[in-house]
Amino acid sequence: MELLTPAIGLLFWMLVVFGILVVILKVAAWKPILNGLKEREHQIQSALDLAEKTRAEMAKLQADNEKLLAEARAERDSILKAAKESGDRVIAEAKEKAQAEGKRIIEDAREAINNERAAIVSQMKKEIVTISLDIAEKVIRKELADKTSQEKLVSDLVKEAHLN
Repeated sequence: MELLTPAIGLLFWMLVVFGILVVILKVAAWKPILNGLKEREHQIQSALDLAEKTRAEMAKLQADNEKLLAEARAERDSILKAAKESGDRVIAEAKEKAQAEGKRIIEDAREAINNERAAIVSQMKKEIVTISLDIAEKVIRKELADKTSQEKLVSDLVKEAHLN
């Protein structure tokens, strides 16, 4: 039962040993432990500050990236629009040139056809005149083979000449 009700002397020495232990721990252990804790707290705080700074920089970079991406999209859209307009313009110019060239070819063909037609008509007139003269010559030779028919023709021509 002595452990349950300790003696005064034992209590005294327990208090003395406990005090010495507290002083030794205060001098030897608590200062380094507290300094380590303060240093650790400072490192954690600087790490948190660095993380916050990094997060702010990342947000700024993300905003800058979004801005650059929007500018790139706008530039892409303007380039595509300009390319489409240029392509449409080139197509329109090509159509106009093709139509003008087609009209020119048609006009040249019409002119060539008209020239050929005129040449053919002229040739046909010459041939008709030649054939008509040949026919007339043959008819006149046949009809004017005798002297009486020649005199009759001359008298008919004279009568018609006076009437006109």
